[in-house]
Amino acid sequence: MRQLEGTKCSFLVCLGISIIIFSFIYLRTRTPPELKPPPSSSCKPFSTACKTFLPGMKKGVNWYSCDCQVESYILNSHLPCSNLKRDLHFITKPLSRAEEAYPLAFIVTIHKELELFVRLLRAIYMPQNVYCIHVDAKAPREYREAVQKLVSCFPNTFLSSHSETVTYAGFSRLQADLNCMKDLAKSKTDWKKVVNLCGQDFPVKSNLELVQYMQSQQWRDKNMTPGVKQPMSMMYRTQRQYKEIVGSHVAPKGLGLRKRPPPHNLQLYFGTAYYVLTRPFVDFVLKSPIAHDFLDWSRDTFSPDEHYWVTLNHIKAPGSRIDGGWEGAIRAIKWRDQEGSAHSGCKGHYIRDICIYGVEDLPWIISMDSMFANKFESNTFPEALDCLEQWHRNKVINQATVPIEPSWLLAIHSNYSNSSSYFNSSTGE
Repeated sequence: MRQLEGTKCSFLVCLGISIIIFSFIYLRTRTPPELKPPPSSSCKPFSTACKTFLPGMKKGVNWYSCDCQVESYILNSHLPCSNLKRDLHFITKPLSRAEEAYPLAFIVTIHKELELFVRLLRAIYMPQNVYCIHVDAKAPREYREAVQKLVSCFPNTFLSSHSETVTYAGFSRLQADLNCMKDLAKSKTDWKKVVNLCGQDFPVKSNLELVQYMQSQQWRDKNMTPGVKQPMSMMYRTQRQYKEIVGSHVAPKGLGLRKRPPPHNLQLYFGTAYYVLTRPFVDFVLKSPIAHDFLDWSRDTFSPDEHYWVTLNHIKAPGSRIDGGWEGAIRAIKWRDQEGSAHSGCKGHYIRDICIYGVEDLPWIISMDSMFANKFESNTFPEALDCLEQWHRNKVINQATVPIEPSWLLAIHSNYSNSSSYFNSSTGE
């Protein structure tokens, strides 16, 4: 009996020690961000230029991003999805009833800059939405695998079932969106509207603000495809035939063969390739003979995504705006030819006559109050995205109607042991 009691005591002691050890290990893996060690030396503090946008910045206090190695983290990480989502600061709960009741769909076409994609996805990600990611077929295998690794962690996010080799100004760019639309049409998520993005976009409005804007009196049950009747200066795009040199460029076909007029006597419109479309309109695009005939006609045109959506939105179709023009704050873009009129110049640099934003462009971006801004690069002007990302996450957090989880916060300052050390734009501390 004494031997049995001794064995029992030994077992209980071992069990107690095991519980203590496993509890210690668990608590270490679950340590909230405010109790983690300070950022490594590889994490640079935010640029002082951010102080205009981040009220929490104080003189003499350095603020650091919690994850300055996003790309290498995904490429080299073997952590489970729960850790990946936590360490990359993804928001994992709906932040308001209004957003939960109005799920959105997103189409994101990407081919490079993994870090930009991750930061874009976590900025727009909400668990009630649904996301189709189109990875260019010519993207490196390592890039696709890294995207797949991240995407597989979310039940509402997936890769397009078919990838195109996308060519600038080619039909393949339009086809990539349509591939995702076909996938999203099968989604069990009751999404209300779909938004298309590219990998160099970044949101200006929060998800709540997107929902409120799309449900406003002007846009409730309406598509958003800014554009006007095709001007003379753009008629070359649809009056002659073009061929796509796959993955390279678009060139005139033959000696500039002329095209027949568009089918169904359609009036051509010219506008942005970016849109917000209702689900019934997407069904119309995928099923209507008019939409199918117009799509076939557009195959040998130049940059068909800049006339396809806006033209169909000006005929009788679900959510159409037959008398619509350039209305719709979809993108804040600085075009070179609008310098001096729409904006005072690009503080970064121009590529293909579009501004790659520098940090000094942010006041203009924010003042425009568009849904998204385009374009950003992580290598040339990283501070611009750093500042805008933190400004945007501050706004998202402050608008939330649910308790905030520590992992949702993106930045930490040198006094990292204090749980109040996060940016808080509502208090300015």
